[in-house]
Amino acid sequence: MPKKLLEIAADIVQAQASVGQMSSDDIASTLAKTFATLQRMQKCEDEGAFMDVVTQVEALQAEEQVPEVLKAQESIQNDKIICLECGMEFRQLTAKHLVSHTLTPREYKKKHGFALKTPLSAKSLTKARSKAAKKRGLPESLVKFQEARRQAKAEASSLEAVSQEAAVPEAAVLEQSEPMQQPVKRGRRKKAES
Repeated sequence: MPKKLLEIAADIVQAQASVGQMSSDDIASTLAKTFATLQRMQKCEDEGAFMDVVTQVEALQAEEQVPEVLKAQESIQNDKIICLECGMEFRQLTAKHLVSHTLTPREYKKKHGFALKTPLSAKSLTKARSKAAKKRGLPESLVKFQEARRQAKAEASSLEAVSQEAAVPEAAVLEQSEPMQQPVKRGRRKKAES
């Protein structure tokens, strides 16, 4: 007994999904496209007509080339990030992928309006990394460096406050002891009027 078109389409899509990573939306749209293509093929076969494969492939490519308009912040989702250049989905948008678009991560962020500190990874991945880093804690050398920096800032601010207090009385003493002299005028003298 021959297989039904839906079974054939399901087998094709299952083979595609086993080779590469596909989301549930991708699987559904691929299944619908494959089923529609198989129906057209069967119709042409039943009628004995010639199927223009080249025209149909070009039409399908034109449909796929129209990317959905997606805002930058919407492209970073909980379980994936969508490349705003090509529309592919990743857990993390790597520099290696961005090179294929001749962009660096910094250029990509500027082009699409991301803050430079925004990680180009799925929110769940970012949270997991943050949680792991907090669990590990800070290295001892970093803790020592931060403490030394705090002490240096405290000393600088206290020295600055002392110098400001000392500078005010000196200025007051100078004003009281010597009157300011008028600056000497230089240049041509004006002719006296007669």
